[in-house]
Amino acid sequence: MTEADDALRALWERFKRDGDREARNRLLEHYASLVRFVASRVAVGLPASVDPNDLASYGTFGLIDALEKFEPSRGVKFETYAIARIRGAIIDELRAIDWVPRSVRAKAKAVEQAYAALEARLHRPPTDAEVAAELSMPEEELLAIYSQISFLGLVGLDDIVMSGERGEGLTLGDTLADRRQSANGDFEEQERRRILVDAINQLADREKTVLALYYFEGFTLAEIGRILGVTESRVCQIHSKAVLALRGKLGDAG
Repeated sequence: MTEADDALRALWERFKRDGDREARNRLLEHYASLVRFVASRVAVGLPASVDPNDLASYGTFGLIDALEKFEPSRGVKFETYAIARIRGAIIDELRAIDWVPRSVRAKAKAVEQAYAALEARLHRPPTDAEVAAELSMPEEELLAIYSQISFLGLVGLDDIVMSGERGEGLTLGDTLADRRQSANGDFEEQERRRILVDAINQLADREKTVLALYYFEGFTLAEIGRILGVTESRVCQIHSKAVLALRGKLGDAG
């Protein structure tokens, strides 16, 4: 362990043990790059009217929340824990100002519902052609919808997709980011986590690869496209399809 690691650990101990505000502020400065990283990724594909500096401001609230709630003793990397909450804070604020056209939100919901209905009838993941037929539209139009809603940031693994009886939420991002099994953990949360993992494992290999590279490895959509040998637009389609499919699968379970 380096001197820098020792100094960082000491800051965490001062903050968590004593509530030291100076230690908190130094931790905020240390992890500020996480906010810039997440804000730059969320900004991709957003309208020019959305100021990247505003996104960073929204994300800072997520970083503060992550610092307050993080428990170093659990053995999870803070960066992994914080990134989902920073992105969630940014997305929450974007939704609050309601800049996404209502028609686009309606399209996303329709695709999600169609996917859920087809899987219930077919007992398997439906193809794009089957989803398009369910929605009475050409397959090309469905692919265009996938691209549109992905660029608009309507779907992401930081959306709460399952809720427990006590109202707490579990996100898909949480499931991908934390693979630990705690013997002392809440049974209900573990069961919901298991259902999420099972749903992810039912996706096609390319869809699972896109989710893992984008959310877990930090690759951009363009970089994933080069890895898979497809266009960035096609990666957007795959991402949207995967997340909407998961949300459709888990609608009843939630």
